[in-house]
Amino acid sequence: MKFRSNILKAAVFLSGFSGIVAEYVLSTLASYFLGNSLVQWAMIISVMLFSMGLGARFSKYINNNLLSSFILIEFILSIFVASSSLISYTTAAFTDSTVFIIYSLSIIIGFLIGLEIPLVIRLNDELEELKINISAVLEKDYYGSLAGGLFFSFFGLPYLGLTYTPMVLGSLNLIVAILLLIIVIKSLDKKSFKPILILGFITVTILVSNFIFADKILLFAEQRTYQDKVIYSEQSKYQKIVITQWKEDYWLFINGSQQLSSYDEVLYHEPIVHIPAYLSAYQKKALVFGGGDGCVARELLKYPQLEYIKLVDLDPAMTNLGRNHSVINSINNDALNSDKVKIFNQDAFTFAKAEKQLYDLIIIDLPDPKTPDLSRLYSREFYWLCNKILSNDGIIITQAGSPYYAPEAFNCIDNTLQSAGFATVPMHNQIMTLGEWGWILGSKSLSKLQLRTRLESAKFDNIETQFLNNSAVNMMINFGNNIFIKDSIQSVNTLNEPFLYQYYLSGDWKLY
Repeated sequence: MKFRSNILKAAVFLSGFSGIVAEYVLSTLASYFLGNSLVQWAMIISVMLFSMGLGARFSKYINNNLLSSFILIEFILSIFVASSSLISYTTAAFTDSTVFIIYSLSIIIGFLIGLEIPLVIRLNDELEELKINISAVLEKDYYGSLAGGLFFSFFGLPYLGLTYTPMVLGSLNLIVAILLLIIVIKSLDKKSFKPILILGFITVTILVSNFIFADKILLFAEQRTYQDKVIYSEQSKYQKIVITQWKEDYWLFINGSQQLSSYDEVLYHEPIVHIPAYLSAYQKKALVFGGGDGCVARELLKYPQLEYIKLVDLDPAMTNLGRNHSVINSINNDALNSDKVKIFNQDAFTFAKAEKQLYDLIIIDLPDPKTPDLSRLYSREFYWLCNKILSNDGIIITQAGSPYYAPEAFNCIDNTLQSAGFATVPMHNQIMTLGEWGWILGSKSLSKLQLRTRLESAKFDNIETQFLNNSAVNMMINFGNNIFIKDSIQSVNTLNEPFLYQYYLSGDWKLY
């Protein structure tokens, strides 16, 4: 009796464990496939909790064979939890119904978890008095939730990824179901035993198949998602990194968004480096936020007077790729392995807040501000921190998305940089694989007019460039009649009022 009670409590612990991790996995998948991580995390968790309530309500209609019903639920939960990631990836590759599938999975898994807890309380009622029974069952569920959160954050996502983490969870549910089945197998009648045996066999088959064929299924699904051949794929703790190849050129994607193409990356990386370097009185100390692919560092290393480059990129998987992967390494000319480049795998905001060194160049080459978390790295507070560590004659530049696809976001970044004490000049360039892209240039000591005047006569005779010259610079600092950069947008992006990511998401990206 005591052993059976402990197994039931272990089942509840694992229910809380797998439930919270399933919520996090589905929230992460929803953010990856659907965007707007703040909304997706809030909605997935809310929908799952609501579904748990529905499951708890429905459990009152299960009156007979409680233990058999519980074992069946464990098997079904095991299948859906273990297969959730593979189902999501495969669906995204073949249909536009990803949002329906992910939210359906959250409803199903939440409903099944909601069924379990009341059943365990009822099953354990004959073994312990009510007050001990209820407190013990709920206690184990909440403890399991904490353990699940720790597991997902520090082991599951970093080491198992979004594919194998749910498989491990499903396996735990399967083990509990099998243990309970072994305990009560002699007391089961043939009517109850047959469906349990069949479903148990199906569950084991599905889980074993998932483990064996997961990599092939994911590769096939990713190959359907990307136009070109996938030659590298990694789910890091922070993001999904994919490299594709078409003929002799390569594309780097993070969470499905293109970061660069070897076909035309110089159209992006030469302007973001050499234009601010031309304006800076000195080029001795450079700070790069982002740029884990190493291409910004490659361009900076063309300045022999440069003493060092500090490169701050949150994800070690990205900087390791930039240092060690043959494709990216060949694109960046082995820049990240230079003695002048010092890599810090830290949050950019945290690094800027703690830094005391002054820099002649600050280059912000971070992902687009499509989430509140990324938006904070385009905030007035972050730019104030950059202002403090930029030398008086130094120059700052930030990538600012597209002035064509998301003009409101582009203009908001410009306003925000100005609010942090910089005179600014917006720039843009047509990058063939990205479309019209832009940057905002800033100075503490030069006025907007002075910046523009100097740029109009900019020359790069002493620097080897494939694209950049005086004509290109003059084209980049002019926007015609400003039909895309709307003067009506006056908002400044701050930590308390993060307007930017909303502007970004409301951009006309369907044209992209």
